[in-house]
Amino acid sequence: MADNLLLDRALLRRYDVTGPRYTSYPTAAQFTEDFDAARYRDHVSWSNGDPIPRPLSLYVHVPFCRTVCFYCACNKVITANYRRAQDYLARLIEELDLQAALFADDRPVEQLHLGGGTPTYLSDDDLATLIDAIAERFPLAAPERREFSIEVDPRTVDRQRIHHLAALGFNRLSLGVQDFDDDVQKAINRIQGVQATADIVEEARAQGFRSINLDLMYGLPLQTPERLSRTLDAVMTMRPDRIALYNYAHMPQMFRIQRQIPDATLPAAEMKLTLLIEAMQRLAGEGYQYIGMDHFALPGDELAEAADNGTLHRNFQGYATRPDLDLIGLGASSIGQIGDAFMQNHRDPEGHAAAVRAGELPIWRGVAMDDDDRLRRDVIQAVMCRGRVDYAAIEARHGIDFADYFGDALVGLSPLVDDGLLTLAPGALEVTPRGRFFLRNVAMPFDAYLAAAGGERRFSRVI
Repeated sequence: MADNLLLDRALLRRYDVTGPRYTSYPTAAQFTEDFDAARYRDHVSWSNGDPIPRPLSLYVHVPFCRTVCFYCACNKVITANYRRAQDYLARLIEELDLQAALFADDRPVEQLHLGGGTPTYLSDDDLATLIDAIAERFPLAAPERREFSIEVDPRTVDRQRIHHLAALGFNRLSLGVQDFDDDVQKAINRIQGVQATADIVEEARAQGFRSINLDLMYGLPLQTPERLSRTLDAVMTMRPDRIALYNYAHMPQMFRIQRQIPDATLPAAEMKLTLLIEAMQRLAGEGYQYIGMDHFALPGDELAEAADNGTLHRNFQGYATRPDLDLIGLGASSIGQIGDAFMQNHRDPEGHAAAVRAGELPIWRGVAMDDDDRLRRDVIQAVMCRGRVDYAAIEARHGIDFADYFGDALVGLSPLVDDGLLTLAPGALEVTPRGRFFLRNVAMPFDAYLAAAGGERRFSRVI
């Protein structure tokens, strides 16, 4: 397994540019306010009329946290005033009413994901109220078809709360860790014990959770290979089903809270490469399958199975297992996808609440794909999820000549071919084992918007 994860330090330096993560195409940079609630209703109506109605996925954003983590770039509200969360929950239920009225009743909810912020900021009773509200307004798929997941801050839950989450129907859990080292935790203002985290993982398994993910970060302040190695030692004793190894993107000009992290405490560029290489090789050596970008899964996990059988895809939660669902975004800043359109709610809770109180969907902006978008989306999804683009399959679906349509993109990929990151055969583009970490670089030449902007977009760095 480790031999198949080839990370070349010189290549990592060469291709460490900024670029989209391609959780969608077009990316959120192309969303505009021309896409409003009226256009959203049109797309829902068209999707209801599909010959085979797509099941539904719900994403619910809960922005509240009691304390702030200095690395965080999420849309969040730091408050100890729980009344704000109760008011927000009331608006969520009103938004559910507005959304449920639009969808046909033959479209069951197969996926539910609560993200944040900190979803477990909500009390047990209020979480139950939210789940009951969803079940009262949407048909739920049979239990064996449900993927109900929740992001958990281990500092906000105990064994009893995990039991309660299982009773509510959650069967997948994602735990934030980042790093267990004391000094690193102090530097990022997130103090979290190893044993308390391990207890939650143990209890989740006892309660029948089908997949448990731990989030880690490299490039954090004061992080060293030795410290990250000790964190991985602790994580390996827990043996989560999935691990996300994220790059800390230090962008204090965009995220003010990151100004609490002095630049001098961050690992230098070469040290950051060492952290990445050693961590990824460690995970591969421990038997984790590299899914792509920052995701690892144990063989037998649904994410690994989706990667193996070709059903892996990307959405706004990252890599996912079911490509055939329409996604409804609920709450401030949440993003949805209905058919060939993406849409985002107002980013701030106040704007979200004002729209809902007025009886209007809180749609802020979005984009509807045209034919070129659909074509390029298919190509970029194939790169990001399968590492291979079959020209004939794309040509058959879209009625184009691949080499002619994407001539400029194929020329742009020449340096990657020369560096052994991919091959361009007459009938297919194929990412090599050496190129598996550079999927974003491979996808970028196919992005028409990125080319038109000259690459001058504020995206995170690839490495």
